[in-house]
Amino acid sequence: MNITFLGAPTGGPTQLPVYSFRVPAGFPSPAADHLERHISLDELFDLRAPHMYLVQVEGDSMQGAGIFSGDLLIVDRSTEAEHGDIVIAAINTEPVCKRLYRRAGVLILQSENPAYPPRHVMEGDDLVIWGVVRYSVRDHAQ
Repeated sequence: MNITFLGAPTGGPTQLPVYSFRVPAGFPSPAADHLERHISLDELFDLRAPHMYLVQVEGDSMQGAGIFSGDLLIVDRSTEAEHGDIVIAAINTEPVCKRLYRRAGVLILQSENPAYPPRHVMEGDDLVIWGVVRYSVRDHAQ
């Protein structure tokens, strides 16, 4: 899986309408016209914070976690990665997006596609966690 660093988001906050109903995936609701408030995606995803950055992924190794090639990931570098987190990391300077597992003092970078084997972090490997993935955004027009 390749990662393209896009850096911190730029631009001002844009306010979008939020409606007081949930959108059904089946039949439309007759109450679909109740505007409740406006919300900024910057606020919702904490995008203006200096510890957040964006990356774009390429490859299919994380598709079991709902991360597909071309997706934009919102990454938090201020949070310490814990067992089970999806992380952006560098293993021996190679950037990866994987799920982090800690088992009995052993670190494993796990793909979410059975076609890819787990990557055990061995003694002598250089592992740097660049952040924890908080959100993914997909362009459904592709």
